[in-house]
Formats: sequence, C-alpha cells, structure tokens
Amino acid sequence: MTRMVYYSGDVQGVGFRATAAWIARRHPIRGWVRNLADGRVQLLAEGSAEAVDAFLDDLRDRMREHILNEDAHPRDSENLPDGFHIVH
Repeated sequence: MTRMVYYSGDVQGVGFRATAAWIARRHPIRGWVRNLADGRVQLLAEGSAEAVDAFLDDLRDRMREHILNEDAHPRDSENLPDGFHIVH
C-alpha cells in the first residue's frame, strides 16, 4: 500500500519532518517527507496496509497539536528504495 499525505497547520519549523523520519524507523515502511512552498508538509509512505496505517497513526498522535488538516490519497506502488528520507 502506498499513501500520499498532505498536512497543513503549524507543520513547518516544528520538527515535523524529523519526527516523521524518527517514527518511520519503528515501522517497516519506505518513503519520504518534505516541506512545500505553501506551508504544508507532503509525505509518501509505502509498506503493508497495517504498517502504513500504524506509522500514520503514530505520527498523528505525536504531532496532533500542529496538524490542522490531513489530506491522504492512495497511490499506486512506487517501489521506493528502502528507508525513509527527508527531502530538501
């Protein structure tokens, strides 16, 4: 399962990307996270449905005070390389 998620709110300048990368290490997923010019954060996560859901739940729980809106979309598998990366 692959999911693209856009987060809005107070999500830049608060360690959102670093927190996502830290949480991702605890889950068997691949993907990346980056800031967007419009103030949102974009995240792509790929793995089993259970792993992706657990990762996104953990991220949401940890960063809930910063997230105003979460817009998630399923994607076709992108066969991402192993690991989870912060894209600059």
